[in-house]
Amino acid sequence: MKKNEIISTTEKFVYEQLHDDASGHDWWHIHRVTNIAKNIAAKEKADIFLCEMAALLHDIADEKLNISEEEGINKVRDFLLSINVDEEYISKIMEIITTMSFKGGGQPPMKTLEGMIVQDADRLDAMGAIGIARTFAYSGSKNQLIYHPDIKPVEKLDPEQYRKRKSTAINHFYEKLFKLKDLMNTEMGKKMAESRHQYMKDYIETFFNEWELE
Repeated sequence: MKKNEIISTTEKFVYEQLHDDASGHDWWHIHRVTNIAKNIAAKEKADIFLCEMAALLHDIADEKLNISEEEGINKVRDFLLSINVDEEYISKIMEIITTMSFKGGGQPPMKTLEGMIVQDADRLDAMGAIGIARTFAYSGSKNQLIYHPDIKPVEKLDPEQYRKRKSTAINHFYEKLFKLKDLMNTEMGKKMAESRHQYMKDYIETFFNEWELE
């Protein structure tokens, strides 16, 4: 199977898996992340096919969308084997998608340029206007409040706390989103993150101005 056929088959597979997700991890999130990754990969002269495949598949393995992380990883590997992707590419794709998640912060840096690119692309889609919309969609899907003054954000969370702790949508800005700008890997990612970061800061300022209005 040629690379363009592999991409096309992968797009159909991912669409079937995620098109009706309502937590902010739907097909259009994948589509946006893939386009961002391809643009950064072209700028950085990276392996565009590897970036595109990892971007397309990155949420199929996500533990948020599976019974377990292991189940998600196996699902991706089985799919790649079923369409006869080279073992070298399978290894590289799996390495990216199993190490790129935020998981409360403090994760080791990505090992490859392609991993850095896909991680930047995913994080950029968690920022700005779309990032705000996705935050509230995800919080709603988890029955979390928009905001509660007595539920404070936590500076550092281990992966278990990050996934399981009861929090609020607004806390997510402090626990993750405002940290992303300084975690970007590539020059293009850093540049794109600036305006998205500022948009979120302005939004939160407006939110609290309205909240506190007597």
